[in-house]
Amino acid sequence: MTTFTLEQFQTTTQTLQNEIGKVIVGQNELIRNALIAIISGGHVLLEGVPGLGKTLLIRTMAEALDLQFNRIQFTPDLMPADIIGTELLHEDEHGKRFFKFRPGPIFVNLLLADEINRATPKTQSALLQVMQEKIVTVAGQTYKLEPPFFVLATQNPIEMEGTYPLPEAQLDRFMFKLNMRFPDVHELVKILERTTQDNEHHASTATDGATLLQMGHLARQIPVASHVNTYVAQLLLATHPEQITSPDIVKRYVRFGASPRGAQAIILGAKVNALFNQRYNVAFSDVQAVVHAALRHRLILNFEGEAEGIRVDQIISNLIETMPQPNS
Repeated sequence: MTTFTLEQFQTTTQTLQNEIGKVIVGQNELIRNALIAIISGGHVLLEGVPGLGKTLLIRTMAEALDLQFNRIQFTPDLMPADIIGTELLHEDEHGKRFFKFRPGPIFVNLLLADEINRATPKTQSALLQVMQEKIVTVAGQTYKLEPPFFVLATQNPIEMEGTYPLPEAQLDRFMFKLNMRFPDVHELVKILERTTQDNEHHASTATDGATLLQMGHLARQIPVASHVNTYVAQLLLATHPEQITSPDIVKRYVRFGASPRGAQAIILGAKVNALFNQRYNVAFSDVQAVVHAALRHRLILNFEGEAEGIRVDQIISNLIETMPQPNS
């Protein structure tokens, strides 16, 4: 395998963003963060009210990345076998019966789990092993998914009717949680112009799965200074209310802090962000660029925080403002 260079990384990511931008209006920061997670090999949870184009964004990314793609519409009657597959009874030419595994739609490179919080917890949990270990186990047999493999899930805000909040263990499998904002006036005008005319916009292929794996390998080679690792560790510990170093807002409103996976997500995301910024070293600014996406779904508010409508992003911003940066 040839060595992937920083210049090739820059060219590929710029082309990807341009192609996705042909279809998706605005949302530049969200698109960048989604690409950071995918290059890192992580999964993404995308939240927003219906109609903002979450599904269209993921379909467009699959087109630009040239990945084998499936979409599962999560509903209350969806069963685990509908996702991972099941064994079916077959009969050969001699009349001998045997079971044969029929793979489910999860056997792809990019899976769109649409409205994941409309399915029951039992079905949601069927994704756990697959997202973490990239394998499926059915009737004692293990089946490996071919890399690359990503889950991009959408969910509606949990306050909406007919939703089941994802359990903490499921949320922790997602590298990033990204919030899709509502478009402004200028973006709405552009959306109307694109979607109410006779021509359709599509993204052209900008890269492929093998190149994505090389980009992720390049990112993992980036060195991280010890004081940057220390900064991330201190940030993570400060999300736990029982820690002495935690700020007052955490001690008052947070029930559970982030897991070590949160720190891993920050470091991996910061490495890719550094490459986006044409640097081969991780700075504090790279950490701060991805910390909200990496932690916003890993902090669990207590009753007081929920009752007062405290936003997790507000707590994370407070952490960044109050946490001193260690000296090199």
